[in-house]
Amino acid sequence: MTLPTRPDPEQTRAQTRRRQILDAAAICFAREGFHGTSIAALSKAAGMSSGHIYHFFENKEAIIEALVERRLEQSLEMVSQFENAEDVFQALIDRVDLGLNEKTDLDNAALELEILAEAARNPRVAASVREADRIKRERLIGVLGRARQALGREPETPDADAVTEILMALFDGLAARVINHPELDRTALAPLIRIALRTFIEGE
Repeated sequence: MTLPTRPDPEQTRAQTRRRQILDAAAICFAREGFHGTSIAALSKAAGMSSGHIYHFFENKEAIIEALVERRLEQSLEMVSQFENAEDVFQALIDRVDLGLNEKTDLDNAALELEILAEAARNPRVAASVREADRIKRERLIGVLGRARQALGREPETPDADAVTEILMALFDGLAARVINHPELDRTALAPLIRIALRTFIEGE
């Protein structure tokens, strides 16, 4: 009989510390900006020395890349739930409220826009952001095809890429809207987003 492998305590501690750094960085970057956050400020927020931070990340660029990777992993977990759903279209509809709340969370929106702002001027961060977007977009194209099947439509359409772009823009754009208009009515938006989803997924 094979005994279960015990987790390596040192590896577990390292993962915990790395997560602490990323959690602190997400808060600091959202509130103070990427360039407004020093390693000293980050080490204070993370509750560890600057040396510990440099042990895990060579610089702030590496931290923002790790945040992009973590956000991608979270997005792909969501995509996997859609892929494994019995009715993919209904799963998409059911998640509108949660997605709306996530995208209009002020701290989350601020971090998302800060990452994009850095990507606009930093080629290294841009490469990381664009690769993450490509991976997520390609998976979502497949999800939307299965959603069309659930509605009795052909899964593949010539405009599948464009439809995916529009729906991603719809949700990604909420981050900008909530910064511009923090009091936006989420309750009023949700049913309209569901209508938009059905309209674009069904097609003609």
